[in-house]
Amino acid sequence: MSGLRTLALSYLASAAVFVLAATYAAHPDLGGALRGGAGRLGALLDEGLWQPVLRTAQNADKTFLDRLDDAPYGDSAVTIAIEPPGPNDARTLARSRTLDIAPRSLDPQALAAPGGADADYSASTTITILPDLTPPPEAPAPRLADRAPSAPPVDIARNAPSVVIPEPPPLEADRLARNAPGAHAPQTRAAARAMAVSERLKENLTPDMLKGFDLFLYVSKSDHGPLAQRMYVFRKQAGGRLALLYDWPASTGREQRETSPRGRSTFTDTPRGYYELDPGRMYRKYTSYSWKQPMPYAMFFNWERRGLQTGLAIHAASGDDIALLGQRASAGCVHLAPENARTLYELIRSEYKGEVPRFAYNSRTQTMSNDGTLMRDANGDLKMADGYKVLVQIEDYAGDNSVAALF
Repeated sequence: MSGLRTLALSYLASAAVFVLAATYAAHPDLGGALRGGAGRLGALLDEGLWQPVLRTAQNADKTFLDRLDDAPYGDSAVTIAIEPPGPNDARTLARSRTLDIAPRSLDPQALAAPGGADADYSASTTITILPDLTPPPEAPAPRLADRAPSAPPVDIARNAPSVVIPEPPPLEADRLARNAPGAHAPQTRAAARAMAVSERLKENLTPDMLKGFDLFLYVSKSDHGPLAQRMYVFRKQAGGRLALLYDWPASTGREQRETSPRGRSTFTDTPRGYYELDPGRMYRKYTSYSWKQPMPYAMFFNWERRGLQTGLAIHAASGDDIALLGQRASAGCVHLAPENARTLYELIRSEYKGEVPRFAYNSRTQTMSNDGTLMRDANGDLKMADGYKVLVQIEDYAGDNSVAALF
């Protein structure tokens, strides 16, 4: 019945509001009176309409809740009782077992000798000490001290050498000269060659070159003459003097137009000029991309031409090229006997790292100078860079007159 009453009252309220609205529409003059008595009308509506409606709703809620209290569920709060597990419920419980291990310190001697007095480890614990598998350090390569070559040097060091490397076999021309009737002493021609190259270097090296480098490699690319197809290695001594270390047979470019195994037409020459070694391109083992040939102990020149680093290098000859040493036989590189190439490679890498002058660079042609012009800054000082203090000079110089003048 309370619900029907509430609904009836709602209808009555709606009807009253409708009647008031219709009255206001029919008699607009009542607006002023209504606005003037808005407070009194609101009070009348609250007391006569809204309060009875709210009281009716509260009574309905209370009646509904009282019925729930009389329901068989009892108290509206829900209680969950958890009983302790029974004997048969043990397998459903998650169990974790901790190992009771007493803290102790491990004696290094006991670890090193299992079964000792202190080795009371549990049976389930195994401690294995692996052997040291670090490879033993390699013995450092001995420094190649100054040594007296078989030929009397131009300016030889006084200290006795600690490493003696045998000289390569002499050139056929030297052998014939020594065996000829009335020939000079066996080493006369070798000494004459060394003297001629020393004089040639003195003429060609500028003071900046002599100051900036400590090892000088002179290569004659001539196809004839006493100096032809040989490399001469000079070490700078105190006061700028040059002492000859090695006089080796070599091979330079064949000086002819050829097609490489990759089908590229090229001229197999060894360009004349001055060159530094590229510190980033020193290889014990290397294979030529263009010619598909091995290049052991390769030391590439630091020479850029038309925007590209060239493939010119000093390296060991291999295969049939070894027997051709002493004549033009390469595709442009400087070939040495394998044992001589290794000696030079290890000498340079072990003793001649340092700052060296940079050769001038033409940004328009993107080519590095090989005529001996050095790069300078705005103050006129030489520009230096990390590298090897080694200068290579290649000349097409036979030395006939120079050597003949010494006899």
